[in-house]
Amino acid sequence: MHIASSITSLFRQRAFTPRLLRSVALAAALGCAMGAAHAAGTLRVAMTTSDIPLPNGQTDQGSEGMRFMGYTVFEALIGFDLSSSTKPVTLIPALATEWAVDPKDKLRWVFKLRPGVKFHDGSAFNAQAVVWNYEKILNDKAEQYDPKQAAQGRGRIPTVKSVKAIDDLTVEFTTTEVDALLPYKILWIVMSSPAQWNAVGKSWDVFLPKASGTGPWKLQTYTPRERAVLVKNTGYWDAKRVPKLDSMVLLPVPDASARVAALRSGQVDWIETPPPDGIESLKGAGFNIVSNVYPHVWPWHLSRVEGSPWNDIRIRKAANLAIDREGMKALLGGMMSPAKGMVPTASAWFGKPSFDVKYDPAAARALMAQAGYSKEKPLKIKSIISPNGGGQMQPMLMNELIQQNLAEIGIQVEFDVRDWNALLANWRAGAKDPGTKGATTTNSSYFSQDPFTALIRHVDSGLMPPKGTNWGYYSDPEMDKIFDAIRTEFNPEAQTALVAKAHEKFVNDALFLFVAHDVAPRAMTKKVKGFVPPHNWYVDFSPITME
Repeated sequence: MHIASSITSLFRQRAFTPRLLRSVALAAALGCAMGAAHAAGTLRVAMTTSDIPLPNGQTDQGSEGMRFMGYTVFEALIGFDLSSSTKPVTLIPALATEWAVDPKDKLRWVFKLRPGVKFHDGSAFNAQAVVWNYEKILNDKAEQYDPKQAAQGRGRIPTVKSVKAIDDLTVEFTTTEVDALLPYKILWIVMSSPAQWNAVGKSWDVFLPKASGTGPWKLQTYTPRERAVLVKNTGYWDAKRVPKLDSMVLLPVPDASARVAALRSGQVDWIETPPPDGIESLKGAGFNIVSNVYPHVWPWHLSRVEGSPWNDIRIRKAANLAIDREGMKALLGGMMSPAKGMVPTASAWFGKPSFDVKYDPAAARALMAQAGYSKEKPLKIKSIISPNGGGQMQPMLMNELIQQNLAEIGIQVEFDVRDWNALLANWRAGAKDPGTKGATTTNSSYFSQDPFTALIRHVDSGLMPPKGTNWGYYSDPEMDKIFDAIRTEFNPEAQTALVAKAHEKFVNDALFLFVAHDVAPRAMTKKVKGFVPPHNWYVDFSPITME
């Protein structure tokens, strides 16, 4: 598939689908319906997703779904400190006040829960509720088991063997192996109300419009493909984080030009990922452009199944040397940082790799020639991509440039363009799944806040589908040995050194096509006050006000 050669024509082709027109029209109608009396207390957000994230707890729509629904209505035992735009983000107590591994048995962890927390329906949050929520993901024999939530959450906690209530406020986790990274994984699993699920007839479908979590926001209205309205939880357990706004309206507007139109016309107050060619005009019109570097990498994940051309390190390195990342940065209006690996070079995890990921097309062509390919005799590949969703930056525009760059060194790319959720379904199914249809790469942006999500889950040989998200079926005993050492090292400094060693191998072996780090651009009206953009994929909406 050939993608349109310019961003203008690309947006024109995609801007006026019936669904997008419905989204913009809905935003206008919603703005009128709220009335002037409520405008100051309502934030209207245009997301990049094509649908409203499921309010079941372990939501869909990728990490953007977790940002707007997963961590607003629901919460995990552990959270992120999102209060600063300059300090590194750290883990903090959330529904658990403390946790520790048993020094005598490192397969056993004990979590102490926060007393007095209530779900939105008024029922108590306790250890039994924690066990119930993990069973909904891990135990397919449990009556509350939800395949949709299991698909989203199971891969996040591959080492969790069992969860047991010791008393009302104490939970015991048992792991299949020593796992020093468990706290980073626990923060992905959020809590839905067992009492509410029972009250709606033990049906997750019925639960959706009547969702109940413990978060600072309550779900008031859920209309698939159209909108969700969240209202502040005045009884939230942390008085400092009770939202200052009365409500927040979430609208799915996957087309970038439609999001800009909605912002300019006053139908929304905040848009995710404004298009590069619209940033300067938005600034000129008085809108704020907010961005910050954060741990989020945009790569191509490469298949390593038998017969994949990416098994040849010369081709992997050639592809990495072929990408004009500075040109891409200019194309994106400066809203990206060129990637030299899975984490930024300033990260303590970057290490000192010997392979320098840079733009060197001459060296790339030489490597391709050694592998037997050229512009005249190209290597033909297929890549699975998505036009939007999940914080994918500007995937069509970026992939178009990659397609052009790779063609210059003798790699001819055909795109298999899929809906975001369809791409994720294949990502979980793996490169060997028939649904891959011959593709040898998939393009999904990755959160890189911790060693597991940044590195391990993508290439650990023990996490091949269906156990995890090693989509490409990569297997290397040397890398597995480093990962094992990371998981069993509880000393922070020693663990950091091991993570850096793993990342060095990631880069030196060119395991992925490293392209960009996101800077999370957002455009909003000047009425939006109090927003703190942290160095993180997730944000805290509680301090925001509307003037």
